Amino acid sequence: MTTPQGTPPQDPSGSDDPGDAGGQRADDHAVLGERTYDRVLEARSPRRLPLGDGTWYQLARAYVRVQLISQGAVFVLVLAAAIVAQAITGVQWQWIPAGVILLVVAVGLVITPRQARSFGYQLRRDDLVFRRGILWQRVVAVPYGRMQLVDITHGPLDRGFGIAQLKLVTAAASTGVTIPGLTQEAAEHLRDTLVAVAETRRTGL
Repeated sequence: MTTPQGTPPQDPSGSDDPGDAGGQRADDHAVLGERTYDRVLEARSPRRLPLGDGTWYQLARAYVRVQLISQGAVFVLVLAAAIVAQAITGVQWQWIPAGVILLVVAVGLVITPRQARSFGYQLRRDDLVFRRGILWQRVVAVPYGRMQLVDITHGPLDRGFGIAQLKLVTAAASTGVTIPGLTQEAAEHLRDTLVAVAETRRTGL
């Protein structure tokens, strides 16, 4: 989680009560910042997209372990399949597609830890900002009032490591966001917060 020095996190609820805002920020910090990385990695290029002000929350550290296990399993299965095919048929052409797949998976295994640390999301007064990528960077701002659905999903491996992904659906498909690798507690807390704020914005309160 990255917080610029001297810049307090902004309150997504829009409350004018300093006590309420402070309590909300402390609650967000305690849940969203637990078991996560502590700094968003940026590209070394001077033309990188700036982080700006506010508090950036990141993915759970367990997300990298899940990705490495998943990709490692694919690597082993493809390698085993190629070896078995050669043993049964005696031909070697299968190593061409298998080699391409193994190379792609190997690159993924190498870059996954750094790539995961480029993810970050920020709760601002009027929207949620999501950023990802180091070489190819993407930053999306999702207005609270346009959120139509906040969905939590997780597979068997995700559940084993206590993580989930949060999907934000809006009327415009291009502004939808999926945040992977949140802790289960962070995903549920963020879902409840976003649903409450979105409902408030839609009713104009």
